[in-house]
Amino acid sequence: SPFAGGPSHSALPAPDVTAREAGLGRRGPAAKRVEGGRAVPAQSFKTARRPRLAPLPVRRSSSQRSRQRRAWWVGDEFFADVWRICTNNTNCTVISDSFQEYSTLQAVQATMILSTILCCIAFFIFVLQLFRLKQGERFVLTSIIQLMACLCVMIAASIYTDRREDIHEKNMQFYYMTEGGSYGYSYILAWVAFACTFVSGMMYLILRKRK
Repeated sequence: SPFAGGPSHSALPAPDVTAREAGLGRRGPAAKRVEGGRAVPAQSFKTARRPRLAPLPVRRSSSQRSRQRRAWWVGDEFFADVWRICTNNTNCTVISDSFQEYSTLQAVQATMILSTILCCIAFFIFVLQLFRLKQGERFVLTSIIQLMACLCVMIAASIYTDRREDIHEKNMQFYYMTEGGSYGYSYILAWVAFACTFVSGMMYLILRKRK
């Protein structure tokens, strides 16, 4: 009987593990491979090493590009105006009294602010004169204030044009990336404002009030 004379289960020889029995032909997480006579689960798809992709280049958004172009002096990786200097589009330094030629930049700042204030005053005086002037009189006061604003814009743009290279050379620790730049939209807009205020000032001087 198997209990009396038959061989025990422990004495039976272990069967050979073949590739098919180890599961090499199967797919999915249950697949196995043979190492040293033992069936070892193969590496699943989820745990397999995936190739590393190269990082994509950092692209600047449209808002960053437009903000960069609105400065007085711009380049590929920097922009500078009369208030601050920014490199790599993120590292910004506010222009302060530690800068050489700081008084020159202050003159540009002051004249541009003054021109804006004078333009606003000229507009309100023009509205006031529409109701106070008599028929046939000219807007002389409005014209004078508008021409003063024009003069301030011209002074600011001229100072920056003439002294820009000296400012950059004397503050090379801040302007070290600005050698290959060009004038930005703000600088161009300053000269456009000069022309517009001059034309409007002359128009105020020539025009007369009608009924």
